[in-house]
Amino acid sequence: MEVRIDKYIWAVRIFKTRSQATDACKKGRVSVNGIEAKPSRGIKPGDEIRIKRPPVVHTYKVLQPLANRVSAKLVPDYILDITPEEELHKLEQNKFGGFFYRDKGTGRPTKKERRIIDNLNSEVEDED
Repeated sequence: MEVRIDKYIWAVRIFKTRSQATDACKKGRVSVNGIEAKPSRGIKPGDEIRIKRPPVVHTYKVLQPLANRVSAKLVPDYILDITPEEELHKLEQNKFGGFFYRDKGTGRPTKKERRIIDNLNSEVEDED
């Protein structure tokens, strides 16, 4: 049994809506076994799905095809998350590294302030 990739990634709750899953495929953010996937591409057990959600590339292995959305408790029966630890670490760094405190009411940063923030960010990345 083959199932459309957009329908599958929606059914296993990687995307909230099927239209979001379809858009991700159309924008080239989804690949199956290293090949960019159109929304209508069929998947089968053993396929490896990569989904780019900057700054992280999530990797999943298909255990069973699935056409209808299931509860979150049943998702592990259909898909296996094999995302490398380095990718997940990028997500943690992004949570803490990109935020700078600004007083309420000061508005958006000016061009000069933005350059200072960018320089601080690049220094933090160089230390890692």
